[in-house]
Amino acid sequence: MNILVCDDDKEIVEAIKIYLSNEGYQVFKAYNGLEALTVLEEQEIHLIIMDIMMPQMDGLRATMKIREDKSIPIIMLSAKSEDTDKIIGLNMGADDYLTKPFNPLELIARVKSQLRRYTTLGSLVTKSNVYQTGGLVIDDEQKIITVDGEEVKLTPVQYKILKLLTANAGKVFSINEIYEKVWNEAAFCPENTVAVHIRKIREKIEINPKEPKYLKVVWGIGYKVEKI
Repeated sequence: MNILVCDDDKEIVEAIKIYLSNEGYQVFKAYNGLEALTVLEEQEIHLIIMDIMMPQMDGLRATMKIREDKSIPIIMLSAKSEDTDKIIGLNMGADDYLTKPFNPLELIARVKSQLRRYTTLGSLVTKSNVYQTGGLVIDDEQKIITVDGEEVKLTPVQYKILKLLTANAGKVFSINEIYEKVWNEAAFCPENTVAVHIRKIREKIEINPKEPKYLKVVWGIGYKVEKI
């Protein structure tokens, strides 16, 4: 499991790293919210330990940004003990809260608890019936598509196309492959048929269909949904 520790106090980061490393976790370090966001773009992180008061971007703003497209557990740290700080942190999307100075054993216990809940109740369920890339989410159990929290209505065929591409985000499908998997029949001059549906899907899920963020053409090959 990969854990990101973000605190502007480097001694605290190093101390937490030692505790977590002894438990077998891989630890990544950041010293402000902006650095934390960079690490999240480059690494697969399973839990974040985030200080509130930091320069450049504090933990609350970073948490809000992270919650735009990620559901990984966040444990917030703060030197303050007032209940209002705890409430603000939890309302911003944090899953747990610890006040400095804290007992290392308590921190480890909370980390294990959050990871256990995330892997058993979160990611495993998500993998089975929810497909997500960036702000695009497909709940296949309820047959609901949302983009940045707003529900999008698609026809059954459009839904099947988008689900196919999103479930395999980053993979390029040829026009023939899309046609055969969605229509369940051999492809026969499918170019126009698929292209029309792709255009209509873009009009519904993209802010600017001419410069799509999600549904992209790979010239001479086919289409893909970008892995974000």
